[in-house]
Amino acid sequence: MTTKSAMEWNLGGEGWELKGFWPWVPLKGTSMEIGNELMGVTDWMSATVPGGVHHDLYRAGLLANPYQDLNSLQAEWVENRWWVYRKKFRAPSHASGTMQLICRGLDYEAMVYWNGALLGEHKGMYEAAAFDVTDHYRAEEEVELLVVFKQAPDEMGQIGRTSETFTQKSRFNYKWDFSTRLVNVGIWDDIVLAAKGAYSLGELSVTTDVQDESGQGLIRVESSVERNGRAAGESEAAADSPAVIVKLYAPDGALSQTKRIVPDDAGRARCTIAVEAPLLWYPSGYGDQPLYRVELTLADDAREYDSRSLRTGIRKLEYMQNEGSPADALPYTFVVNGRKVYVKGANLTPLDHMYGNVTDERYSWMARLAKEGNLNLLRIWGGGIIEKSALYDLCDEHGILIWQEFIQSSSGIDNEPSKRPEFLPLLARNAVAALKDRRNHVSLTVWSGGNELMSAPNVPSTFADENLAMLRELVRLHDPGRLFLPTSASGPVQYITEERGVSHDVHGHWKYMGNPDHYRIYGQADHLFHSEFGVDGLSGVKSIRKFIGEAHRKPVPMKDSLVWRHHGEWWDTFDRDTTLFGKMTMLSLFADCSQWIQAEGLRYILDANRRRKFNNSGSIIWQLNEPWPNVTCTNLVDYYMEPKMAYYWVREAFRGRRASLDYARLDCSAIEAMSLPVYVATDGESAECLVCAEVLDSAGAVLHGQAFQGCTSPDKTLLLGSLSFQAPETADGLFYVRLTLTVNGEEAEQSGTPYIFSTRPAPIYAPALSIAGGKLAAEALGEWVTDSMDSATTDDAVHARDYAVKNTGDRVLLHVYPIERADLYWTQASDAYFTLFPGEERIVRVTCRKRTGELFAESSTSAADDAQGRPRIEFVYFNAAAAANTYP
Repeated sequence: MTTKSAMEWNLGGEGWELKGFWPWVPLKGTSMEIGNELMGVTDWMSATVPGGVHHDLYRAGLLANPYQDLNSLQAEWVENRWWVYRKKFRAPSHASGTMQLICRGLDYEAMVYWNGALLGEHKGMYEAAAFDVTDHYRAEEEVELLVVFKQAPDEMGQIGRTSETFTQKSRFNYKWDFSTRLVNVGIWDDIVLAAKGAYSLGELSVTTDVQDESGQGLIRVESSVERNGRAAGESEAAADSPAVIVKLYAPDGALSQTKRIVPDDAGRARCTIAVEAPLLWYPSGYGDQPLYRVELTLADDAREYDSRSLRTGIRKLEYMQNEGSPADALPYTFVVNGRKVYVKGANLTPLDHMYGNVTDERYSWMARLAKEGNLNLLRIWGGGIIEKSALYDLCDEHGILIWQEFIQSSSGIDNEPSKRPEFLPLLARNAVAALKDRRNHVSLTVWSGGNELMSAPNVPSTFADENLAMLRELVRLHDPGRLFLPTSASGPVQYITEERGVSHDVHGHWKYMGNPDHYRIYGQADHLFHSEFGVDGLSGVKSIRKFIGEAHRKPVPMKDSLVWRHHGEWWDTFDRDTTLFGKMTMLSLFADCSQWIQAEGLRYILDANRRRKFNNSGSIIWQLNEPWPNVTCTNLVDYYMEPKMAYYWVREAFRGRRASLDYARLDCSAIEAMSLPVYVATDGESAECLVCAEVLDSAGAVLHGQAFQGCTSPDKTLLLGSLSFQAPETADGLFYVRLTLTVNGEEAEQSGTPYIFSTRPAPIYAPALSIAGGKLAAEALGEWVTDSMDSATTDDAVHARDYAVKNTGDRVLLHVYPIERADLYWTQASDAYFTLFPGEERIVRVTCRKRTGELFAESSTSAADDAQGRPRIEFVYFNAAAAANTYP
């Protein structure tokens, strides 16, 4: 987080108004023919800054909830109007001679007026618009600030021609497979008024390293010093002799070092601070994330002109080719402080269509879900946005590496990077702005030219492309210590293939590929890196009820429902799930089954990739989240921040210590001879491991047991042996394989979610729908306690409580998880969607944070929280609604 000096006033917050007009009307004001005032398409209404027009219209009652049913279709007029933001304020007093108005989030094409005077025009979301208002400024004067937005540009959504891209506007807004068409317009980031003295600090670069020989930490600081003109009463001597005072504070807050730097003739101040025995920053799962504070003050003997402060971590970042990598492959293995890091990542979409309205609290909870989900990398995708600084601060704190893409993406008809003459300079300016700002985050690990850019079908673009060559040079100039990849996937083929020896960094697939095809495709793949892939699954009923009207809440294929199609057309799982489970008429059951197969499909892909560590250097799941509520999607966490079953199974697959099973299909014949390889991985450590494997039936009887032992290495997944047995004949045709891992004599934190197989003909999982006899009991242990995790979380914002969850029946309970019935809290559990056999008990910690900052949110239940204002937690399980007949 970078903070500025005190002479800066944030103009966001209260006092803004908004009004809509037909195009060009704000510039004319009156009719040429009759002279009447042209009043606009709305009256003045209260506005939110930062924010967006759509939510302000909704709050004013002029727009129906665009996230409900088909309502977004009736909101598409918004992008085709001009919108005027207005704020009246009293100009603050100040003692310096230069005043700047800095608009960091104009979306997209705007004209800015100060008391009727046009300050200038601006086009582009990511480069700040800075206007010198010194000549207009009068202290204590009433100011009317107007920001006039033209209609949104007619850019392409997911389908179109990349070669014709001409803007730097976020493209997912124009329709993507996980979103609708709601094109944001408004002030989406801060707008500030800055007072500058004779000198000020300009662009800042803070990078860190570790010396190989001595182990010293190095913090390299470089800042420009800008001359703004002498303030009244300032002497020539004072104006000509400022220095930059750099102070370094240790992670515990103690002042560590102070340096005084005199800028050179070019106005650059540079220094390197050596730190003895530094506390090193590691990605999550590999160590801690201590952050040092660097404070810069520009001053002479008489006065202080400017100051800045930021936090950084000391770490050495390197890149190397994968083991067994072809000579021409790019380096896909990230090395931090000499340790190879296996990437456990997810792609991040914008948190909301209305990204200007995303609060720090929503960023904070999403970062928490990422860390608690055992993710160590987020890919900020090129079809979305360059996120607000709050997210990068949180990733610095939590040890989540950032893969940052520039704002470019494939378009289906052609995917070639645009070289339009108006586009390349715009791309360059926005890229430089992003580079200069984001390079100071220790979590930033790799830059990419964009998403799925291809010079020909299935052939990713390379640095030979003029567009990408330009970006590589900009990265070299402004952030030379970090890797730049031309695109994701970076090839030499785009998509995962069963052909061997041709896959480096690949994408795909995004569906469960069927039984047994899914297991053949991923089990035999040999790609070096898997930077995008996914499996689709329904949201939970609790969420679906918020945005789908009651008439549409029944299982249907997408072809039979316009409403369902509008909320996830690409991700129809109806045929897949009925093939595996049989006919379903209840929405709750359909959601349970769909989430099961999503979780199963992702778990297998992650385990298959990890078995080849570091020949394969990691997995980045598509996708962690979604910016609009879908009935079904490839996300792990739905729009309302409800983690799906896949989130918890992914978390288990990404544990630092992990035992896993390999298999070729989900079904087999009774008494068929089975031989299933057993693997174990321990990230970053060598350890003695014991894996106990059990084959069980639905009554919890152990039908076969086998133990495996071995010593792991930090950088390899170890094959311990094969679990060999005859597929049992069970009463319901199902059997379960559960692995329990012990590391160095202590049981690892592995939930033991079993692998579930069937000996029945299709639909092979139909017996799971009729399992009866399990009884779920959950008892709260103690009271709610506070649980703070990051700098954006207040001490009393997050609550946690332990529960003893037990199966008191005589049959298995599948996929047990907590649900917050009041619908007033975001919820995350230490364990969820686990299996309890008869008599088994598990202690689960449930963590909750009050829902805040959600847009268009309407509770799915009328229940209130308890008298103490705490969450109402209930544990449920697979097909529980059918068993209790609680949902129609």
